[in-house]
Order: sequence, then structure tokens, then C-alpha cells
Amino acid sequence: MSVETLNALRRGELAGVRELTLRAGLTELPREVLALADTLEVLDLSGNALSELPADFSRLQKLRVLFGSGNRFERLPPVLGDCAALSQVGFRGAGVRELPAESLPPQLRWLTLTDNQLQRLPTALGERPRLRKLMLAGNHLSALPDTMQGLQQLELLRLSANRFDALPAWLSTLPRLAWLAWAGNPMDAARSHAVPAAEIDWRDLRLGEHLGEGASGHIHAARWSAGTAPTGDVAVKLFKGAMTSDGLPEREMDAALAAGAHPHLLGAHGRLVGHPDGAAGLVLPRLPTHWRPLAAPPSLASCSRDVYDPALRLAPAVVQHIAHAIAQAGAHLHACGYAHGDLYAHNTLWDGAHGEAMLSDLGAASLLPADPAASRALQALDVRAWGILLGELLACCPEPLPALQQLQTECVQADGTQRPSLAEVSQRLA
Repeated sequence: MSVETLNALRRGELAGVRELTLRAGLTELPREVLALADTLEVLDLSGNALSELPADFSRLQKLRVLFGSGNRFERLPPVLGDCAALSQVGFRGAGVRELPAESLPPQLRWLTLTDNQLQRLPTALGERPRLRKLMLAGNHLSALPDTMQGLQQLELLRLSANRFDALPAWLSTLPRLAWLAWAGNPMDAARSHAVPAAEIDWRDLRLGEHLGEGASGHIHAARWSAGTAPTGDVAVKLFKGAMTSDGLPEREMDAALAAGAHPHLLGAHGRLVGHPDGAAGLVLPRLPTHWRPLAAPPSLASCSRDVYDPALRLAPAVVQHIAHAIAQAGAHLHACGYAHGDLYAHNTLWDGAHGEAMLSDLGAASLLPADPAASRALQALDVRAWGILLGELLACCPEPLPALQQLQTECVQADGTQRPSLAEVSQRLA
């Protein structure tokens, strides 16, 4: 389809378009793209063989979103910094080794550089005050510039699978940070990841329908029968590859197995072995077919916030049930020595009626440090994420709930040291 789009572009048939996707093995950007400067807002160049952009690329003054993943950019193009409206930049798995300060657009809000080869970040990154979402998993970073303390709007940060011996102490003091992942760094190498768990043979599973897809893998319905054990309904998560936007699949598996069984946390029955293609996987509990995610993941427009059905209305008791269930799940995970890192409505599965709910997807889960103070500081990020979730639930409730509103305010306050723990939250809701 992109070859047809490219031909239409060259014939001048795409004048006035606002969004353009070109995947046609390009080694250079067609000049006709720049002729769309008056209207083009979203440009997806992923999956080509580009290594640079033309010097006058900044003619695209209305461009808001640029994707260049899977290309050959050893250096993020400096010309991006001259694109006045550019706020979202995604260059995943593009071989990026260098991030010049000049490449950072002034309106930058969302930057994805997952699975590259960056060893350092420019100090100018801390001078982009609108930055809310920063995806850096799978690089070679060992430090963050101190200027990032100025990122007062930063809400989501992915640092998994890098080379950090420690996280900077100031990280947990960022007032709006709520979703942080750091698993798979040398800092937790001294702590055991080996989690004793059942190994479930692929031959004992009969795969059924495809249930869904997340950042890290595909989930299928399955029937499980082991020896003389009765056959049961389960779900099987097959991981996509060696690196996800959150981090390493093996760290997700460790967290899911370490968490054990909890009525409101979707852990795992065991680790999959014997897949014919060598794929890694987990065998998970199967939820009733009518259960569904509470919301959709963030969109280009919402950036770091989930997208709810505008028609969703929740009774006070339902708000209470969901909030309590997820607080209990988070508190259990903290007690197991892990932060969730992705506590969101789109990772909250519920029954669609009464408020029975489970927290799922441990792809961003990370081992908490042994030091109690450092552990509490990082747990407070999950508390803020839970507070944001509670605020969204309250927005769906037509009745005022002042006690829950007060609790929500406490959980999202800028000073993380003043937030209650999720264990305290759970006790108060009980």
C-alpha cells in the first residue's frame, strides 16, 4: 500500500493531506513530502532504510508527529530541532548512537528512543519543559543529566535494560512522575531474579482464540491438561521479542512469577517451555470472557493518559470496588519487592458491572531497592499512578464522593514523601 501511496505522492495527488505513511524501502526522503508543508501534521517513515533527512526538512512547520523507527539513523537528525510544531518523535530500533541537543524540538512532549545504542543524553533534554513521556529502554545509558530535574511535567519514563548502577536520587522527587521502569540494569544484578515456578510444557496446551495484544506480547485462550490433572481454561502470553517499550520479557516473567497468587493481581501459573519456535511465554489465569480493560491506552493526543469511553458512568460502589481492588494488588506487589511501573486503567481488567477488578501486565515491573527509604520513594510513584486512576474513576461517577476525592488529592500531591502507601490506602478503603 505504501508503494501506491508513494506513487500517488509523486503524481501530486496527495495535496492537502494531514497524515502520511511511507513504507517503501526509502533511502532518501522524497522531495514531494516537503511540498505538503502547508498541511502535513503526522508523518510515519518507519521501516525504511533512511539514514538522514534533508537540510530543509524544517519546512514542515505544521508537523506535530514524526515516526522513523526501524531505519538507520546513527544520529538523530539535528534538523528536527527546527520543526516549530513537532511534539512527538519516535525512532525505535533505528541504530541511534547520538542524540544532538539541536535535534530536540522546542515543543517536545513525547520522545521514544527504545532499543537504540545511546550512551549519553544531552543536558538540553532537561530544557524541554513540555516533555511528559520519555522512552529509553534498551540503550547503553549509565547516567541521566542533572538538568532533567527541571522536567516538571514528566509523567512516564522508561529506563529498563540500560547500564545504570543506581538511579539518581532526584528522580523520585519529580512532582508528576507516575510511571517509571528500570528493570534489567546492573543495579539489581546482585539480587536474585531466579523465581521457582512451575514449567508448563507447550504440548500440554491447546491454543484457542487470540484474546489481545500488549506492548510485549500476544495473549491467546488455551486449554491446559497436565497428566492426570483436570483440563482447565487458561491464557497464554507469547512474547514478541527480546525488547519491548517497557523492557525485557524475562524481567516481566520474573515479576509475574514472584508475585504469586492474589485475587486482584493477574500473576502466572507458570513459565512456558518447549515452544516449537523457542518463544518465551507465560501461562496465566483465564478471566471470564465478559471482563475487559477499563480504558484504552494513551493516544497521540492524550500522550500519557488513558482514553475512556465518554459514555462510561460508574456508580459510587463500583468506583469503590475498583479502586480498592487495584490498591490491594499494588500493595501486594510492593510487599513482594516490586514496583508495578504501569499502573493504568488500560491494565485494569474489570467485570464491566459490579467493579470486580484485577491489575494486569507486569511488563514495566521493577525490583525495588533494598534500602527502605529508596524503596518507599519509588513506591510513591505507583501511589501517584493509583491516585490518577482514582481521579479518572471519580470523573466517571455522577455523584460527589468527598472522602475519595480527599484520598485522591493526597495520593497525587507533588511531594511523594507525603503520599500514603498503597497498603495504607487499602486499609482506608476497607
